[in-house]
Amino acid sequence: MENKTDEQKLIQQHLANERTYLAWIRTAIALVGIGFLATTLHINAAPDAGAVEQNLVMIVSLSALGLGVLTIIGATLNYYAMRKNINESRFRSSQWIIGFMTSIAVLLVILVSIYIFVVG
Repeated sequence: MENKTDEQKLIQQHLANERTYLAWIRTAIALVGIGFLATTLHINAAPDAGAVEQNLVMIVSLSALGLGVLTIIGATLNYYAMRKNINESRFRSSQWIIGFMTSIAVLLVILVSIYIFVVG
């Protein structure tokens, strides 16, 4: 009977790991969406902007796209590492992905702030 309880605990942990992975995927999609939003807003709000503004919006857009892709890669690596840890009954903190996402958020805020400062 105790073996079945252990399996149920692992099932719950694996399902939680999958939910976390999907949350990271949603975050990555939002990051890519920020890039498309920046491009769309720029095209609609300032169609005759200069080369500096055009280059800056491209940097913001491509950075958001790249960071979204890196988030998907990082989330996938984290998912498999966590899966292995669950199966081996080990726990390791996910502090690298927290630091990574904090860096991404700060970078995007800086890029958008620079864009607003230059265009605005």
